[in-house]
Order: sequence, then structure tokens, then C-alpha cells
Amino acid sequence: MPPHIICVGKTTLDQIWPVGEMPTGGGKFRATGFIAQGGGMAATGAVTVALLGAKASFWGRAGDDAAGHVMQNEFACYQVDTSQFRLFPGARSSVSAVIVDRNGERMIVNFPGANMPGDADWLNLDDIAATGAVLGDVRWPQGVSRAFAAANRHGIPTVLDAEAAGHADFARLLPLTGHAIFSVPGLRSFCGGRITDHFEALASVRTLGCSVVAVTMGAQGALWLDDNGEHHQPAFHTSVVDTTGAGDVFHGAYALALAEGADVPAAMRFASAAAALKCTRQGGRAGIPTRDEVNQFLAQNP
Repeated sequence: MPPHIICVGKTTLDQIWPVGEMPTGGGKFRATGFIAQGGGMAATGAVTVALLGAKASFWGRAGDDAAGHVMQNEFACYQVDTSQFRLFPGARSSVSAVIVDRNGERMIVNFPGANMPGDADWLNLDDIAATGAVLGDVRWPQGVSRAFAAANRHGIPTVLDAEAAGHADFARLLPLTGHAIFSVPGLRSFCGGRITDHFEALASVRTLGCSVVAVTMGAQGALWLDDNGEHHQPAFHTSVVDTTGAGDVFHGAYALALAEGADVPAAMRFASAAAALKCTRQGGRAGIPTRDEVNQFLAQNP
């Protein structure tokens, strides 16, 4: 039976415009298409888990507005459980404008939402005891810390999508995290600025108690540090069309691999393959591969 992964954190409605060249300065620019779909770190991680063939639940918040209902309906289309996804009256959902050029590079302008209650006491933690892993992001520290603490009590793996955040959020979440996977901006944020040595930066994260600390670096692959030392997962070579959501896909695939019993090197390779395939397609969630596609890709790239 496939494992159940609980994903806790941020959901955003992404409005994506593909363009030939990235706009500069003011003016009017023509897009070659348009996609509107859900985004957000933990939310897209949940959709990734579902498309890879496992059971996924998303725990989070949005406004009881048009964007919130669009995202709720989209989760249902992907068969993601939303019994603990709450739409709050009077709150405004997070919405992003994403511009993607022909090389796959993107510019994101995000409205983070407004009047969203931070409190997480309403979450029912009963399902965590039987889950395979809990994935959280840094955008809802109250909810993620509560879910991670419960997971730790039951010996359930915890994976943090560590994007840029404030010191207080890192201090709250990292001691509860088993596997902390940073973006480069997220690791810079933790270090307070410039990074001179990535492994040295990861070692400083690990002092907070994480078993595995990693940083994803796009075409340079992923680096991680654990009890066995320093490691590197090279990136798979693909034709990049759109990098939107690639990091979110990586985290969802990694959490699923852990829940299935994979060791860290195998989980890193599986997650890297899923993220690489996503980058060959337009859109965040629209580009997420299936399990058969990832397995076939891995077989072709031993």
C-alpha cells in the first residue's frame, strides 16, 4: 500500500506568463501563453506526492475568496486530501505573477495574502501517527512546528523546504527537522548573507540537530551533509523549459522516497530526477511527472 505524506504550509495561486525575453523596465509585453494554477511550496509538494502515486494531504490556509476556492478545487482534481485546508472568511489568499522566458528562467511577483490567522491549534494531529513522512515549509511556522513535533513523537521522518526566512522561523523549525533541504537563497538567509563554502554553511545548520542538511543548486545538483560526511548529487542534463516549481517537486519526491524506505542517496537521486523532468515542461504543477516517467528516466540515466 502506498505511503501517506502530510504536507504543511503555503499555497499560492500562480498566474504564469511565458515570454520570449524577460521584460526590463516599463512598457507592454506580449506573452506566448497563459496558465493559472495552484502553487506554493508544501502545496505543490503534496500534488507531486499524489502524481507519483502515493496518498497526499495538504494542511494549510487560504482566504475564503475566489483564489482560495480555485486552489481547493484543484487539490480535489489531483486527489489531494484537503480535510485540514481551511479557507478563512475575511482573509485574502496568496497570488503570484510568474513570468518565464524561453530559457526557463523566471521572475515572480508575489502577494503573500492578508489577514490570515497564524494560529494552528485547530489542526487535528491524529493522522500523523500513521503517515510515512511530514513535509513542511517555512511559510507557516506555527502549523509546521506543531506537525513536526507530533511526527517526532512517533518517529516519523520530517522534511523542511527551507526557503529564505527570518532567523526566528529557522530557530523554531530546524531543531524539529530531520531533513532540512535549502535553496541557495534559503541557505544565504540562514547564514545572514554571502556563502563562501556551502558545506561549511550546511555544517552550521546541522548544529541545530538536523540529521541531514542539503542545498539544491539547479544545474550544479544538490549537496548534502550527514553522519557519513559530504556528498554531491549531480544534476541530470535535460532541456530546460520552465524551472517553476522544481524545488517544490524535489521536496515532495524526496519526502515520498524516505517514506518508502529509501536511504538518503537514493532519495536525493529520485528527487533530482523528478525535478529535472519537471523542468522540461511548462508550468509548475502542469509539469510534474508521473511515477512511471521518473522510473523510466532513472533507468535511462544510470
